[in-house]
Formats: sequence, structure tokens, C-alpha cells
Amino acid sequence: MSVKLFVPVLLVCQLLFSCDDYAQNKKSTAAPATKATVKVITPAADQVPVYIDYLKGKNIGMLINQTSIIGPKKVPVVDSLLKLGITVKKIFGPEHGFRGNAADGAKIDDTKDAVTGLPVISLYGKHFKPTSEDLKGINLMIFDVQDVGTRFYTYISTLHYLMEACAENNIELVIFDRPNPNGSFVDGPVLDTAYRAFVAMHEIPVLHGMTIAEYAQMINGQGWLKNKVKCKLKIYKVANYSRDMAYMLPVSPSPNLNTQQSILLYPHICFFEGTNISLGRGTNYPFTIIGAPELKGQYSFNFTPVSMPGMSDNPPLKGQTCYGIDLRNYNTDTLKRNGRLNLAWLIEMYNEYPDKSKFFIPYFTKLAGNKTLQQQIIAGKTEAQIRQSWEPGLSKFKAMRTKYLLYK
Repeated sequence: MSVKLFVPVLLVCQLLFSCDDYAQNKKSTAAPATKATVKVITPAADQVPVYIDYLKGKNIGMLINQTSIIGPKKVPVVDSLLKLGITVKKIFGPEHGFRGNAADGAKIDDTKDAVTGLPVISLYGKHFKPTSEDLKGINLMIFDVQDVGTRFYTYISTLHYLMEACAENNIELVIFDRPNPNGSFVDGPVLDTAYRAFVAMHEIPVLHGMTIAEYAQMINGQGWLKNKVKCKLKIYKVANYSRDMAYMLPVSPSPNLNTQQSILLYPHICFFEGTNISLGRGTNYPFTIIGAPELKGQYSFNFTPVSMPGMSDNPPLKGQTCYGIDLRNYNTDTLKRNGRLNLAWLIEMYNEYPDKSKFFIPYFTKLAGNKTLQQQIIAGKTEAQIRQSWEPGLSKFKAMRTKYLLYK
């Protein structure tokens, strides 16, 4: 594995420049600060002076989406780099598309970006992995996508296939790292590879506690790419970051994670995607409300999913009044303090569901990464008993993970 790390020693005022700011001020970026520096989390993409020279003179492909922005002005990174004279040849888009406006699960075709005129190749349509033809004429790839730190969020699967394609075509991959909003702890069952899927590709727990760059190093180091090929990586780190720090995402990472509350609840309640319980898709509050028509009488809170183009075209339980739990004001600090995956809501909903034979759907085993969790809930196992069964796999993963970490 060939990895180069770039840790900037720059003033915060420099780090917060957008590319436009940099273009106007590149002759004076070394000006001394007159006040004490206040350290703020600064994603790699914001640190334009650190990486701009390395990109010059190269034909670049970029795997990016709506989260790929620079600075407080939220300037799209591709627009900024083009304005600085960097040669970008192609854009690659993950699930939800390059502009992030495709509904959940929607297959996306290749297209041309209306703003830049660049070809956009979908990696959530005809294929997940770039072909040699897709990569033709590119000698450097950039990955800059905000992740949320869970096994079933598909951006890390797209990262895997991009790394594999770059390795096979001898193309270096630059990663602009971003914080993990759910990175403060590691928990959950480690994937049983018999249940491998696009939402469960690697032998990791549900919450892996790593940034994208750390995860990329693990993919390389553990030999997870096809034929154990290695992708040449160049990593630009987040400045002033440790994984226990809270990080408010400036842009929604996908249409249905549209609030900070939903992002922090997501790892704990996404299991409901594998049940006949609605997670609020088809409302303005996805991943913060849960319920089903069958729970009328057990709960008073209710909502009705409807079609919402760009978010959920055809949400589960569309047009049906669902009764359940409202988590919009739940104190998510509790999750961080507990330092563990919350199974209480899943167990409660199963116990309250009248016809338990219809609670789970086949997709549940893919999200859980095993068949055991479903069996344990049906058998009435407690959360403590279920958690005990995650060992020794979870502890083994935590120990393995340490050699790939870039942050405290």
C-alpha cells in the first residue's frame, strides 16, 4: 500500500478559503494572524493551498456529489477547481447522483452536467465499478464524498469499486477526507460474509468509527480488493479533528438524511428498512419517525407517507396512517454517551407488532449482516444477550482497525 499523508500547518484563515478566495489571495496567504488562532474542523477540500499544485497538469476524474463543497460559501469543488485552471475530464456519481437529487434506490443513467458540461458517469446505474473505458484519459482520480459512518451506507461500497478500478488501471486515487459524524464509537455485529451485499461488503460492524480515508486504508491493508490488488492512495487529512468531536454536516449527504437528527439516528434505526415498519420515508422527517398502521392503539403519534419526488417516489406504506414513535426531539447525545448501537426501538416495535410473522422482510438479513439478529429478536433475547453474541468479532475488529487510524 502506497499512501502519502498531508497534514497542513496553516492558519485557520488560510484553511477556510474557498477556491475563489484562494485565486484572489494566493500571493498573500502567508500573512501572519493578529489574533489567537481558533481551531475549527476543516475538511481537506477546504485546504486549497495544500493540494492545488499537485493537481496541476493532470487529467482528473472526480467521484463527487452535492456534499463535495469548499468553505462556508459551499462552493462545489469541481466548479472551483475548473475556475483555477485544473483539468477535470469526467465526473463520477454515487447513489443519489452527482447533484444528490435522485430518490432512494433510484437507478441513475450517465448524463452531462448542465453547469460544467462535463460527462457524468453513474456508478449506481448500469454498473457499480468504473470500466477501463470510463477511466480512459484519466491519470488521477479524486474521491470527495461525505459519509455517515455505517456499513449499510453505500458510499463506502462505491469507494471499494473505485479503488479496485484505479488499482487495475494504474491510476492514483486522491482522497479529500471529511469527518465522520458517527465516528465516536464502534459497535454492532460484524458482517457474516454469507450475507455480503452492496449494503454489506466488508467484515466490519454496523458502526465502524472511521473516516473515508481511514476506511480506504483498511480496504487496501486487509486485501479486500479483487485479487488483492492495491490502490495507490494520496490522502489529505481533515485539520483540527478528533473523532469524539461533534460535526454538523453543512449539506445533507442524501435526500432522506435531511437533518442532523436523522444522520445521528440513522445507524440505530436503519434496521427498520428490513421490516414492515415505516422510517418516515415519504414525509419531511425521514429517519426520525417510525411506525406502522398495525400499531394503532399502541401509540398515539401518527404520520402518513406520501410520494415525494426526489426523496421517496414510492415510499413504504404510502397513503396509510402509521402509528409509532416520534424521535425528532430525542437527545442524540445519549447515544454518544452510551457508546453503543441502540437496539431498544427495534425490540420494542417487534414486541408491539400484532402479527409477528409479518414484521421482518428478507432485506433485514442484509442490513444486519447475518441471520442471527432476526432469530434473536424472535426468540425474545435481551439487548444485553444480543450484544454479547457480537464478541469476539467486535473486539477483533477494533484491534485490527487501530493500524489504519489517522485521528485520535
